[in-house]
Amino acid sequence: MHGPGGVIVGRGFVQPRRPTGKVVRFTMMLVLLTTACREAKAPVKEMQVPPNPATQPPASADAAPPGPSAEAPPEVAATPTAPAAEPALGRLPRSAERNTERLRMVEQQIAARGVRDERVLQAMRDVPRHWFVPAGQAHLAYQDSALPIGYEQTISQPYIVALMTAALELEPGQKVLEIGTGSGYQAAVLAELTNKVYTIEIVEPLARETAALLKEKSYDGIRVRIGDGYLGWPEEAPFDAIIVTCAPESPPAALVAQLAVGGRMCIPVGAEWSGQELVLLRKQPDGTLERKVIEWVRFVPMTGKARGNE
Repeated sequence: MHGPGGVIVGRGFVQPRRPTGKVVRFTMMLVLLTTACREAKAPVKEMQVPPNPATQPPASADAAPPGPSAEAPPEVAATPTAPAAEPALGRLPRSAERNTERLRMVEQQIAARGVRDERVLQAMRDVPRHWFVPAGQAHLAYQDSALPIGYEQTISQPYIVALMTAALELEPGQKVLEIGTGSGYQAAVLAELTNKVYTIEIVEPLARETAALLKEKSYDGIRVRIGDGYLGWPEEAPFDAIIVTCAPESPPAALVAQLAVGGRMCIPVGAEWSGQELVLLRKQPDGTLERKVIEWVRFVPMTGKARGNE
């Protein structure tokens, strides 16, 4: 589920360590009826110290996978028991490899076309795109084009990734849902801006491959689900932002319902392989949508229930 200008990403988790401690017990033994006393040391015992409830984050549905009776589609990897740390602007890129190519990509392909959000530009500088393309395409990773990634899917053109990300106006800590995980590149970019990234991929083997890659590269805070993005992720709604990287003919009602008031949805809409509009929808307090056309684009069609398939 990705566009000729766009593909999207997966997730990995790191289990936090639980605190341990040593407790030393001392037993005082009275030996004489005089003022002289001596101490007898009890053996040292290693034990688990339970966490202090006052210092722990509130319980979350992320702490445990759904039970066997849950009807929700499967998630690919275990989720962390505590939220990932917020990304910090201005840190070093995730890899120094091919850094010069990334800097040139941002300057010539993205900033030159009018993307001005510095947090988005920095995210594009930080995320190594060559991690998310097949080995045979790695030498093309920083070209101004979409690339095939297998399963009849593509990784988006860098400009489209940046343009759609900037349109969402994400703030740290906001929840964002991506429809069409694809290569994982778009999700990795989103994870530079917020630690609450949810992404759905309908192609199961691709979802599993991408989730493994994200885990390997330590992209914490991204949750990947295998399923039909047309239905969204109702258990985690509402979302502050939704980004869709495949084109339905109109915005799915389920996604609109899962968008928070004031939330933004960036989505391509239109008939398959014809003139599609990339639109930004903003949900108003009365439930209506403010609509703005951003660009003319060409994305692969949304599959699953969007095409009448069960």
